[in-house]
Amino acid sequence: MKLTDTHCHLDFEKFDEDREAVLQRARQAGVQRILIPALDRESSLAAVKLAASDPMLYAAVGFHPTEADKWADGSYEELKALAQSHPKILAVGEIGLDYYWVKEPEKRARQLKILELQLALATELEKPVVIHMREEEDAWFGKASSDLLEILSAWQDKLGAARHPLAERPGVLHSFNGTLETAQKALALHFYIGVTGPVTYRNADEKRRVIRALPLERLLTETDAPFLTPVPHRGKRNEPAYVAHIADKIAEIHSKEPAEIAAITSTNASRLFAWGD
Repeated sequence: MKLTDTHCHLDFEKFDEDREAVLQRARQAGVQRILIPALDRESSLAAVKLAASDPMLYAAVGFHPTEADKWADGSYEELKALAQSHPKILAVGEIGLDYYWVKEPEKRARQLKILELQLALATELEKPVVIHMREEEDAWFGKASSDLLEILSAWQDKLGAARHPLAERPGVLHSFNGTLETAQKALALHFYIGVTGPVTYRNADEKRRVIRALPLERLLTETDAPFLTPVPHRGKRNEPAYVAHIADKIAEIHSKEPAEIAAITSTNASRLFAWGD
């Protein structure tokens, strides 16, 4: 089985004691590629270092919305230089909007500014983006969704008008937790939808309904490890090998074989991140 984990925080200290064993278990499960997204300057450097250490690892660099206060005057140029420093840096991320942890209007406004700067960076680098979106109180729809769609739509208009290479593969809405309407609007902007462990949870019928309505050619499998551990390992630390359970659940939802879902989502990831076969 050919699996891909398009979002794993392998640089986190929770993996420090057994990182090599984690990667070995991932290989045994059929995982062939793992993308490590960054949260700030330090984790960007750590993700790049890890990506250079193993053939199955790749990196994204960027500032997570909850880390927007760490963005400095020189951050744009520093990220640009870092992204150009190694061929295994394939995306800008994890970037986006988080209204769950951030509630102050001035801090949300800063998130919007930093997001737009990093979209501009992605345009310059010709690298897709990994988008984080979390609503206040984890709602299915709200201000974060509407703000994000407005920004991404304006960005896609610019990409399309310039016939930019990213127009057809701008990025992914990571660990999607929104409505079907939001997902469909993202698809219309040529974004992919990331599916994580909660799709396996017993009370996730609505999430499964959304995934059932989306085309397989726009879905990606991701763990968001060490978070969002899927059933049957819920309650334990998540890791890349468990992406197989997410592929299995998507297969069940779409009445397909797990191997077919693994192949389709891995092809989708290759199309988005351009990391080859």
